Amino acid sequence: MADPGPDPESEPESVFPREVGLFADSYSEKIQFCFCGHMLSITQNFGSHLGVAAGVWDAALSLCNYFESQNVDFRGRKVIELGAGTGIVGILAALQGGDVTITDLPLALEQIQGNVQSNVPAGGQAQVRALSWGIDQHVFPGDYDLVLGADIVYLEPTFPLLLGTLQHLCGPHGTIYLASKMREEHGTESFFQHFLPQHFQLELVQRDEDENVNIYRARHREPRPA
Repeated sequence: MADPGPDPESEPESVFPREVGLFADSYSEKIQFCFCGHMLSITQNFGSHLGVAAGVWDAALSLCNYFESQNVDFRGRKVIELGAGTGIVGILAALQGGDVTITDLPLALEQIQGNVQSNVPAGGQAQVRALSWGIDQHVFPGDYDLVLGADIVYLEPTFPLLLGTLQHLCGPHGTIYLASKMREEHGTESFFQHFLPQHFQLELVQRDEDENVNIYRARHREPRPA
């Protein structure tokens, strides 16, 4: 898959430059994946205003593979996915028993909702909501057990917004999993080396050299003794 260019999402305008309009060559593509014994059917809508939110990225597949290989337990846990795009990561978490909120900017919600309806049985715990980092995270609770993100670290002006959002959403004993293609030209490494460690204990739990994808696990730092 090609690396994304500047993010076309639009909120706030100064940070998320927007590519406007629909194109005549818009098309949809449905791909099937199997993780944790679940067959997922994910629709991607290309050539439209969705831009980088349209497709399933390598980092999302790496994160799903990691959850499968490490048998990460989602049962009964409160989970939120950021910048979900197609929603594949959050959908897998819901199928694995998590109480999941899948989020992105408003333009991506229709695609995510369609994929949730196609994959999560009626009664499954998966809701889809808009969330703009640094703007409206405080309308969400601050006690999530798991905060997930795949390929959401690539636009440097959003780094402080993402950090503040992670600080708010992750509960005191919560865990963050972020999978990211390590794009030097987008300053991705600086987020994990300089931004995230300011407030979280960070661990590199998996490195895929072929895809240049890292998976990090982060937790709130333990308060220092008085």
